[in-house]
Amino acid sequence: MDLLTQGLLGATMAQSGSKQNETRIATGIGFFAGIIADADILIQSENDPLLNIEFHRHFTHSLFFVPFGAFIVALLLWPFLRKRLPFARLYLFALLGYCLSGVLDAFTSYGTHLLWPLNDDRVAFNIISVVDPVFTLILLTAVAIAFKKYIGIAARIGLLLAAVYLSFGWIQLQRAESVTKTLAVDRGHVIDELLVKPTLANLVLWRSIYESDGRLYVDAIRVGLFSASRVYEGDSVEKFVLQRDMSELPSTSVLATDIKRFTKFSGGLVAIRPEQPDVLIDVRYANLPMNLFPLWGIEMDVTQPDQHAKYSLYRDASVETRKKFLNLLQGKDLDESAE
Repeated sequence: MDLLTQGLLGATMAQSGSKQNETRIATGIGFFAGIIADADILIQSENDPLLNIEFHRHFTHSLFFVPFGAFIVALLLWPFLRKRLPFARLYLFALLGYCLSGVLDAFTSYGTHLLWPLNDDRVAFNIISVVDPVFTLILLTAVAIAFKKYIGIAARIGLLLAAVYLSFGWIQLQRAESVTKTLAVDRGHVIDELLVKPTLANLVLWRSIYESDGRLYVDAIRVGLFSASRVYEGDSVEKFVLQRDMSELPSTSVLATDIKRFTKFSGGLVAIRPEQPDVLIDVRYANLPMNLFPLWGIEMDVTQPDQHAKYSLYRDASVETRKKFLNLLQGKDLDESAE
């Protein structure tokens, strides 16, 4: 998730294991430990555009890296805190702050290498967005009360409420998946692969992607809290298969390797962008949940197979797009006023 939420979760965890006179110092240690896993965002290469997305949420987010990550945090903070805390207590707070960083990211749709090195697949439970203000507010409130009142029980209550919110996200996911399966049956489709994920900052509007007979079908599913679900039918596109669609490309070439890396990063849900036949897109993400206008993709020049693919962003923050998103979120027709 976003850095603020990661830090707040780390702070809450550290507070929950602190004594009353340690609450405030534990808050700072836990917050720092909660965000340090995302230092992997600094792994970049000018010569290899895909290196960053490949290693973000990678080994630093693995459950097996937690003790080492916490030790690094403790070593970094020890020169500043050695007169205030024994190293064992510092390490404990760092461990508590760091331990759920990867787990929290695994709850999102982006996923993380939670079980590396035993398993190199990204784990994504798809029950919360990478940014969710309600979840963040729950943690922020708990951290603030615990910090001000010197009481760890506030942190523990905050963690409980955060867990309840994640459970609600799981329930919403099941509802959205059920709607998608019914929709596929009505269309006469057999689902070969299904992915349903929340859209930005809410648990009401979901993006549904399923594969049937080699095509990817994308729809928006609004799962109301106290109302019937609504489907906004979207686009479909043929799923990209490297061996079939670019059979002339040498399998050991740099470009072919980059395509394989991007396909793995995207969970196999990739397609050629209809408007740009040289662009391979990650179908999981789009500016609107029922269309194929991507958030990112790679540009492929098959005439230069030994050159890296170019990673590009295609975010659309226009007023029209925001208005359509709000209409979908509120269960309105796309052309209605969002006010």
